[in-house]
Amino acid sequence: MAFAGLKKQINKANQYMTEKMGGAEGTKLDVDFVDMERKTDVTYELVEELQMKTKEFLQPNPTARAKMAAVKGISKLSGQAKASTYPQPEGVLGECMLTYGKKLGDDSIFAQALVEMGDAMKQMADVKYSLDDNIKQNFLEPLHHLQTKDLKEVMHHRKKLQGRRLDFDCKRRRQAKAAGKRSGSPHFGSPAKTAPYADDEIRQAEEKFAESLHLAQMGMFNLLENDVEQVAQLATFSEALLEYHQQCTDILRMLTETLLEKKEEAANRPKMEFVPKTLADLHVEGLPGSTDAMNGASRAGSPVHGDGKRSQLELFPAGNPPQSANASPLPSPSKSPARTPMTRQPCCTALYDFEPENEGELGFKENDTITLIQKIDDNWYEGSLNGRKGYFPVTYVQVVVPLP
Repeated sequence: MAFAGLKKQINKANQYMTEKMGGAEGTKLDVDFVDMERKTDVTYELVEELQMKTKEFLQPNPTARAKMAAVKGISKLSGQAKASTYPQPEGVLGECMLTYGKKLGDDSIFAQALVEMGDAMKQMADVKYSLDDNIKQNFLEPLHHLQTKDLKEVMHHRKKLQGRRLDFDCKRRRQAKAAGKRSGSPHFGSPAKTAPYADDEIRQAEEKFAESLHLAQMGMFNLLENDVEQVAQLATFSEALLEYHQQCTDILRMLTETLLEKKEEAANRPKMEFVPKTLADLHVEGLPGSTDAMNGASRAGSPVHGDGKRSQLELFPAGNPPQSANASPLPSPSKSPARTPMTRQPCCTALYDFEPENEGELGFKENDTITLIQKIDDNWYEGSLNGRKGYFPVTYVQVVVPLP
């Protein structure tokens, strides 16, 4: 650094410390300038924060963003341009539905509905990618340009103005101090030899100060009066969001109509009757003597007629088994199960431990089976466990057999 530049830096540091610690008064700028400085600082913070929050809005998953940033950094280090795409949640869900819908097969209406919805979700993901590109191009890039060009230039002029103001005030203060000493001592010497700064140096510092003041004022004014362009960028953002939601609405409307048609198709499809096969039907050879046990179990599960004879349930294509002179007609297997279900009391299973805090509450441990007596309200049940009765929260249990 040249000696003149070093001297200027020393002057600025000296003036700054004198103002902060010595109470010296620097050149004060008007209220309008101070207000423009405040608005410029707010705009600087706004642009930086707005870019960050917009990116979070478009890509809300922080883990995915971190992974993309890591891939981008590794690609730069390796010299390979590897593109990383943000996984839209609609696309991830749609891919899951498509995969399992195809695995279930086309003969299942539920599988067909899964495929339809998976396609719709992937279409919405594509629309979301278009929204991202639109906002990045028409909103984020102008903000980045504003931050790296206009705002950077304005902040540079303000910093330069502050330095030149300190240099000007330092030279002017020292000249005033030297003039005071000369007036107090007639033998101090000639002004040409004792003045620390010549008038032309102070005049030059004043001109530079005035130049920086003009540039800083014009830069801040142009920045703050650029409402038309900035509002236009917000309008573009809003239009992109509107178009995105309209396209998603159209996709979801068509999807809903298709799924309702699939629902009607499933409701109108004739139900198939099914009889489970036994090991004998599958020609499975068991241990000696197990055939009689299986036959006995089969007979135990078959309906018994009044004459003491047991009937066998078989699946007939026409749905009507042949009638005999001694056997009464058999009900359909779908209406009459092979085994009569046992009646169970209303009960629930404990999901967590519950320690009673008030009198009348029923304590229990996780996985305990509690007999339900009644439901007090939306939040409490009354039940019994091991001979104890009491109240307990609904959220602590899972109902196995509901109350009638």
